[in-house]
Amino acid sequence: MKKQFVSAAKNRCKIKMAIQGPSGSGKTYSALLTAYGLTGDWKKIAVLDTENGSAHLYSDLGDYWVLNMKPPYSPEEYTAAIKSAKEIGVECLIIDTISAEWSGEGGILDIHSNIPGNSFAAWSKVTPRHNAFIQTMLQSDLHIIATMRSKTDYVMNEKNGKQIPEKVGLKAVQREDVEYEFTLVMELSQRHIATISKDRTGLFKNKPELTLTTDTGKLIAQWCNTTSAESSVDEVQVDDFASRINSCLTLGELMDLFNNNPEQGATHRELFIKRKNQISLTLNNYSSNGVHH
Repeated sequence: MKKQFVSAAKNRCKIKMAIQGPSGSGKTYSALLTAYGLTGDWKKIAVLDTENGSAHLYSDLGDYWVLNMKPPYSPEEYTAAIKSAKEIGVECLIIDTISAEWSGEGGILDIHSNIPGNSFAAWSKVTPRHNAFIQTMLQSDLHIIATMRSKTDYVMNEKNGKQIPEKVGLKAVQREDVEYEFTLVMELSQRHIATISKDRTGLFKNKPELTLTTDTGKLIAQWCNTTSAESSVDEVQVDDFASRINSCLTLGELMDLFNNNPEQGATHRELFIKRKNQISLTLNNYSSNGVHH
């Protein structure tokens, strides 16, 4: 049979993004801000919550949808939830977390351990179920932001002349190499700062670290909605100095940039004010909402 080739085109794709980090790094909150930037409407966002109702902690942000998922965390339950999100008309689904599908009660490892007989043969039974869930997620006509817990360890960092232990995330709790399935993978630290471990969009190639905000989602949405014929990645991104403003993570860093560049400061005054408000809002939310997942 003759095969038909077509021209390559992005054709307004849906982002498939993973946010991983240790407990307390701000995965849920960061995912919600990014999702709002993607959609511009809280009612177009749904959260599949496996974290004992943690998604409800941020209901002051907006009126988004939540599905509280209980064990068993089987791949089929996840698949059904993804399809249900599509049916209610949302545009972005936050799966918080996909770690439970792998290591939670009724998840893949649990299913595998309860199959009698040869362990290797048991994997031939559970792997197709896991793969079916991954493919449902990747092929869904929704923006997907999947969070993953990281195995944690402690390192000693110096602070005010003292050695302070800081929790750091290591390998994600999911099947090995699962990050290769996503277009974007970001790793959050305990300081709620994201580092980019995989980026097929090219949007963050000059940003080794950033804070995830609604602007992050807006930038990703622009990339998703721009076909290759309309614009390149470089055209989607804002100018270089604006990128430097948006890369500032603290008020002190932002003030230094403003003071050291008086002409650019005057030209980008509104953007400086906007970034100042974003940093202040992020700090206030992280300090007032208790535990962050």
